[in-house]
Amino acid sequence: MRIGLIASLFGLALWATPLAAAPTCANPGSAIGVERVVEVDAKSGPLFGVLTKQQREPTFLRDKEVVLTFDDGPSPWVTTSILDTLERHCTKATFFAVGKMAVSYPDVARDIIARGHTLGGHTWSHPRQLPKMKPAKAHDQIERGFAALEAATAGGIAPFFRFTGLNDSAPLLDYLQKRGIATFTVDVVSDDSFIASPDELTRLTLQRVRQRSGGIMLFHDIKPATAKALPAILKGLKAEGFKVVHMRATKPVQADAEMTARYLEIVQKKLAKSHKVPRLMPFYGAISELRETEAAALAGENGLTVSRIAPAPRDRGAKRSVTVRSVKPNRVTQPPAKANRPAKSSSKPKSRKSGGDEPLPWKIDPGRNKPAAARRANDTNNGGQSSSWQYHGPRAGRTNSPLVR
Repeated sequence: MRIGLIASLFGLALWATPLAAAPTCANPGSAIGVERVVEVDAKSGPLFGVLTKQQREPTFLRDKEVVLTFDDGPSPWVTTSILDTLERHCTKATFFAVGKMAVSYPDVARDIIARGHTLGGHTWSHPRQLPKMKPAKAHDQIERGFAALEAATAGGIAPFFRFTGLNDSAPLLDYLQKRGIATFTVDVVSDDSFIASPDELTRLTLQRVRQRSGGIMLFHDIKPATAKALPAILKGLKAEGFKVVHMRATKPVQADAEMTARYLEIVQKKLAKSHKVPRLMPFYGAISELRETEAAALAGENGLTVSRIAPAPRDRGAKRSVTVRSVKPNRVTQPPAKANRPAKSSSKPKSRKSGGDEPLPWKIDPGRNKPAAARRANDTNNGGQSSSWQYHGPRAGRTNSPLVR
């Protein structure tokens, strides 16, 4: 692959350019801020987060530490509001963007990087079940997603990836490992895709993060309820003593240059249009203009601790060994044994002609073997009722129901 084409075309090598100092937090007392930075070396293709069935790395988070992540954007009517909220609370997040969305709104994608956040990939068009696709098409979704982000931002994309729907697989993780891309699932799901009430979203999110005592949190920056609830969520995290950890990569992703070039013309047109005509927002007003200043690196700023992690590569083809713990049998784990029943006889019952058991009394039809004329005469003598079936209900004029008086 030819790498770095877009950075040379735009003259913006964001990763290598000396960056300006980060702005000072306006309200350090009430803002949650950033506790420390974790720098991930993605060349071994590690997997982080508990919501997976695949081999994963131990968590790099300490007790009551969280990582804020947002999927499916960028969208100008939600992402911009979320960026403003994060800035007011002096904290950082990781965005896993869809390639098609980034090409449609490149100014918002650039704003994510310009404000010092991390931007990773989330496929090109967000197919729900990536593992069920043919390998070539699944790989194309991953590569096109990163190429679109590269074209939209002119560089600075982290080699971080999140599977759509959190549906991963060992073969695709093996492919990402060979590409030097780290994968992130989640620990805490906010369910903002299904909750429209900001108050309910805040309550449920804080409850779940409290139960796990921290973790990688999942939000979506295409949901208005998320943007509305985020200030209260950050205040709640701060009040309960949680700390935010910011993730970043040691080096940018190597996107396919030929794929990236496909989206250049579209991105340039979108950027030119976004500067001339601000789009009206259905939620929070007009979008802000693209910042010309670049974001500041967090390493060593304001006394932040920077921790670098470089997990060893894994054999994704090996089967996971599952440890089965002994559980005391109960009504849930082990249903009660069925009572012993006598084995069914395989022999057929003897026929009536061979001298078998007599038929049950109510199955006897006295007129069965009589001629038709004799049966009709018998029915007449019985008041019109056949001897093979007689009415044995309540007598006429009386009711058997105690509820009818």
